[in-house]
Amino acid sequence: MSSSVKNNLDDIPLHVIHLDQDDPKKCSARRISQKGFATLHKNTRSAPKRGYLLDPSSGILIGPDDKDLIYRGGALVALDCSWKRLEESLNSISRHTRLEGRTLPVLLAANPVSWGKPGRLSTAEALASTLFILGREDQARNVLSCLPYGDTFFELNKLPLEAYSEAKSNKELAETQWEFFDRPN
Repeated sequence: MSSSVKNNLDDIPLHVIHLDQDDPKKCSARRISQKGFATLHKNTRSAPKRGYLLDPSSGILIGPDDKDLIYRGGALVALDCSWKRLEESLNSISRHTRLEGRTLPVLLAANPVSWGKPGRLSTAEALASTLFILGREDQARNVLSCLPYGDTFFELNKLPLEAYSEAKSNKELAETQWEFFDRPN
């Protein structure tokens, strides 16, 4: 991991499986890696084998029920790939790891590519959201501090993020999101 920023020893280690499928100039994963906030893995074989993979298609929310595995050394892993090639990329990962898929509750993107779209978060936004939900607000804010839209992300999602981080269970978290966003049909 490059280290232009000092990480706190209590920080949750962040990993990104980076498949080089998007515009390098817009890649939040590269930026947070360059600042020392995450470790990039160029292929699935070098990624952590145990922990949680942020997978927008998993259908299982990440939340309070998942803290134990993370705090016992399980990895928090994001997949940085093109939204158009998501399914193909997830299939590749499932063959090489035992990472459990988890998705985030509804949040609004602040990145310039998907601004205001529910659930279309950049890799950095997804990792920061997860950290915030798991009670690591300072680390979450540090991760997004190197992106021009970092503060905007927290402003857009202030109330939902605070409520999600206060949920006592994943079930409560799942219900809480519908207090802020429309439930899908």
